[in-house]
Amino acid sequence: MNKLTIDFYQREDVWQVAEELLGKLFVTRFRGVETAGRIVECEVYAGVGDKASHAYGGRRTARNEAMYAAGGITYVYLCYGIHYLVNVVTGKQDVPHAILLRGLEPVRGIPAMLRRTGKPKPDHSLTRGPGNLTKALGIDTSHNAQNLLGKTIWLEDDGTRYSSDEIAKTPRIGVDYAAEDALLPYRYIVKGNPYVSGKKTANV
Repeated sequence: MNKLTIDFYQREDVWQVAEELLGKLFVTRFRGVETAGRIVECEVYAGVGDKASHAYGGRRTARNEAMYAAGGITYVYLCYGIHYLVNVVTGKQDVPHAILLRGLEPVRGIPAMLRRTGKPKPDHSLTRGPGNLTKALGIDTSHNAQNLLGKTIWLEDDGTRYSSDEIAKTPRIGVDYAAEDALLPYRYIVKGNPYVSGKKTANV
């Protein structure tokens, strides 16, 4: 196991961190059950100047307080009262940068993922999309502000790398409310990977 160190998360360039997250393993271990998926899709939320961010304009609430912590923890919230979404917090203290995980390729613990999601057998929807991946990996708001250097949630580097030709940068999904910021190319995907969410025409 090659767990990512705090230095990986606390860099100031959130876009570089997001691109380098592609290929890393996102791992959970709860009550002795370990699940892991390879990150193939993520989105940058770039702090107080980003109209799509929960921290836009310096907004600071009990809900988004984790975003203002030093990088290396989770930010988990409930979306539309239905789905839990998990972010990786990056950067320095009081700079609310976060990267939303949107797509994982299952690697370990697939039987546990199936039990959690109620699926009889694996398919691409198991961990495609931010709500599906948190359900499969057992994440909810009780895991907000968890240390990514701990023993329950962490990221690993197993040496997988994608070339620049294999990566695409596109506008984020579901942020139409962000006006012109909705068009920013802050979504990072592995081209053609079946676990990437959204329309296929946008993922090639």
